[in-house]
Amino acid sequence: MDESLCHLFDLGGRAALVTGGSGDIGRTLGRALAAAGADVALNGTSPERLDSARRFVAQPGVRVETFRADVADPEEARRLVEAVCEAFGRLDILVNCAGINIRKPILEVTPEDYEAVMGVNLRGAYFASQAAARVMIRQGRGKIIHIGSLSAEIGLPEISVYGIAKAGLQQLTRIMAVEWAPYNIQVNCLAPGFFRTRLTEGPLWGNERRRRWLESRIPMGRPGQPEELVGALLLLASDASSYITGQTIWVDGGVLAGSEW
Repeated sequence: MDESLCHLFDLGGRAALVTGGSGDIGRTLGRALAAAGADVALNGTSPERLDSARRFVAQPGVRVETFRADVADPEEARRLVEAVCEAFGRLDILVNCAGINIRKPILEVTPEDYEAVMGVNLRGAYFASQAAARVMIRQGRGKIIHIGSLSAEIGLPEISVYGIAKAGLQQLTRIMAVEWAPYNIQVNCLAPGFFRTRLTEGPLWGNERRRRWLESRIPMGRPGQPEELVGALLLLASDASSYITGQTIWVDGGVLAGSEW
């Protein structure tokens, strides 16, 4: 490949913040950003999991720092961005990966369940992005990547609040992209399909009936693995996507291309 084209994916000298950076997907994305040359801030709420993620993400020649904060609280989200900027001197990439899910039929969902899931998955991304955009506007550039979900596009039982939060995240992607395009900030959504992580292992892949049902609807016949998001992430985080904004990129093994739904 032409050397100038390879340079498009180089993140050297840039700083990235990954919310939910101690989870399986978050830490995998953090490691990819670090391997591409970025200094990486990992956010989470568990000191033990953050420390494990920091060791996993660490790469020669880059800084990896951890920051405890509950992004569901707008004030904590704002302070998180400020702390990252103070530590790294800048913020070029924000990956909104923090997420929780409470699996219940709609008739059993409580107001507390609703607020908890919406708080982390949608409100957290909203206010973390707001704080990050203020920094990126001053810098004259920036990349914001929301981590979406297939549940925003198709109806799945027992995850109603999660699904509408992720659907809201897709629309938020479009609106932020339009508002912030004049400031050279690209905002996109990276949406996994049926992936195998610690959060989905028990309720999905550990249940034989659900596993067979899911695999029958994935044209590639298997769940995705966190590292299979890396290619799309590096595209959206780098100069290679300088004219891509407001888009959702599906990494789903062909689910939405199929006719089962």
